[in-house]
Amino acid sequence: MKSIYRNEIARKAVLDLYDAQLQELNRSYKDLYVETSFGKTHLIETGDFSAKPLLLFHGGNATTAYNLKYCQFLLDNFHIYAVDTIGHPGKSAETCLSPANQDYGRWASQVITQLGFEKIACFGGSFGAGVLVKTMCVSPEKVERSALVVPSAIKNAPAYKSMSMLLPMILYWITHKEEWFIKCLLPMAVTRENISDDILATARCSIDNAKIKTGMPKDESEEHLKRFKNPVLIMAAEKDCLFPGNQVIRQAKKVWKQCQTYLLAGRGHIHELTDEEKNQILKFLLS
Repeated sequence: MKSIYRNEIARKAVLDLYDAQLQELNRSYKDLYVETSFGKTHLIETGDFSAKPLLLFHGGNATTAYNLKYCQFLLDNFHIYAVDTIGHPGKSAETCLSPANQDYGRWASQVITQLGFEKIACFGGSFGAGVLVKTMCVSPEKVERSALVVPSAIKNAPAYKSMSMLLPMILYWITHKEEWFIKCLLPMAVTRENISDDILATARCSIDNAKIKTGMPKDESEEHLKRFKNPVLIMAAEKDCLFPGNQVIRQAKKVWKQCQTYLLAGRGHIHELTDEEKNQILKFLLS
């Protein structure tokens, strides 16, 4: 099997950043490994170990360590299981799954079972939200409730909508100049202020050292989406070039009559949540 990393030095660079970001949390945590038919899967167990369990899925080409920094507002209220998506940067097996079928959902369903849960509340963003959507279609009974932020696999934009990122990416690979890297992220961030130091470090590390996944989890059919009957919260971004907020919300309301929706007005795929929005997620997941 080919490695997802460019070489061993590249692998070390990704894992060094991963470990450094975990340390910056200043939280106690455990490394967990579970076996699935797709390969060994790594999770970080952290948060309040006596609280309600919550399974976290991270974005594409990112890591659980970065995701935990983004999700710090959840750590005091939940017993967190933060999973490294298989085939992405991190400590899980490097098995690459297809985003076009439901393999990610089958993998995540096995992770839930191997953790010892019949069902569990889940939170996912972007690519990770798409993995969660696939799980909701494959094993709807295993997801107790689902919070999805800027989710894939519900109503993705056509691929050409993200083409504006391709030329800056190529020029960055050629020149390694910071300006081209920023321009690569801007279609997703809308403004430079939305690109935090953590986002910059994580994205740069993945682009420099790992083989980037460009395919997003493919939209699931209405028939498959309707299999999920439990509570759903959708937060989608108005100016998201990958998963347009209004279209995602329209489709979510069509297939899930029980869903709550919220439009992140004026924001793109990369954004900061307000305290009010974080509290909305907390309230939903704690219900």
